[in-house]
Amino acid sequence: MSTMTDPPKADFRLSMLINDTRYRSLTFQVIAAIVIALSIWYLGNNLIQNLRAAGLNISYSFLGDPSGYDINQRLIEYDSQSSHGRAAVVGILNTLLVAFLACITATVFGVIAGVLRLSNNWLVSKLMAVYVEIFRNIPVLIWIIIIFTIMTAVLPGPREFRGDNPTSSMLFDLFAFTNRGVYVPRPVFANGLFGSTFLNWLLVIAVLVASWFASREIEKRATLKQEQTGERPKTGLVKLAVWLVPFALLMILMGLTWDVPALKGFNFSGGIKVGGPLIALWFALSIYTGAFIAENVRAGIQAISKGQTEAAAALGLRPGRIMNLVILPQALRVIIPPLISQYLNITKNSSLAIAVGYADITATLGGITLNQTGRAIECVLLLMLFYLTASLLISMAMNIYNASVKLKER
Repeated sequence: MSTMTDPPKADFRLSMLINDTRYRSLTFQVIAAIVIALSIWYLGNNLIQNLRAAGLNISYSFLGDPSGYDINQRLIEYDSQSSHGRAAVVGILNTLLVAFLACITATVFGVIAGVLRLSNNWLVSKLMAVYVEIFRNIPVLIWIIIIFTIMTAVLPGPREFRGDNPTSSMLFDLFAFTNRGVYVPRPVFANGLFGSTFLNWLLVIAVLVASWFASREIEKRATLKQEQTGERPKTGLVKLAVWLVPFALLMILMGLTWDVPALKGFNFSGGIKVGGPLIALWFALSIYTGAFIAENVRAGIQAISKGQTEAAAALGLRPGRIMNLVILPQALRVIIPPLISQYLNITKNSSLAIAVGYADITATLGGITLNQTGRAIECVLLLMLFYLTASLLISMAMNIYNASVKLKER
């Protein structure tokens, strides 16, 4: 039953979809969605009709055909008789490898440069400023070419390691630095628990992940006891044992040995080859993106009130401890959002690998495979799907971490 204070109820009219602010935004969104859907349908239908008129169709059966080309840098078994699909997988793994390595080293370079740029030492501060301004204002492609050219010109060739009096020698008889790449010992499991090398390495990673969780649990228990009693138990040796003991036992059980590289014929064989193109791409992406991350770190540190530093110093903490325990944990809330964009840039900039002959996904699927099969639409769609998926996964993982370090209100 209505009262005298209730406003009169107006009947709904179609004009309210435009004139009434309660419905106007929803109306425009529905119209935009319909226009986008019709545009996608029109473009897709037009593509299919044109392909049909040319006697073509979209098919991914070519992924099962032999590729007919070799890939020097690879993480899984592959030869020229492998399929285009396997070549694409090799390219994907190579892309993820260089992106992962570059993200780690770029973060290290960026954090160090960002902190040192705020140093009270004038010379150190200016050197970091020069690093940031030089490396971030020159295109990354130029740095890739420069580093690759220096590597091939400065490092010795394999033939210089040959003879009774060689001009070059291996480092500790284990590592060989040549203009073709760096050769390092390769771990081999003589008594692998699984017949597959991949499964054996998966077991090693699982043990390390379990040790990490155990170490975190030990740290949490120590923090809880400190909050209850005011005294923090020593956990250094316990955490070290949690990391080393399971790993050492697993290595002994699996019979860990090392395949050391050796000069045979015209090149080194054995061990792991880290090719020159991979090193050039990895280092160029790291120093280039590290310059941008340095500015993000500097901005995050400067966003923290000076009172935090003064309060920590009043408690007797040293400058290094203040930075590690007080400033950086708070600055992460400012640093991480732009850091996500830098990680995405590293992943997408890795497509420049073709400039130095590194076989990433763009060089394999988007290059040789596309040219050999003529399936441009299929290859480009798969390429777009990979970069979209990789970017979304990186963004999701970093946003989860960002949520874990944000300020939590009671």
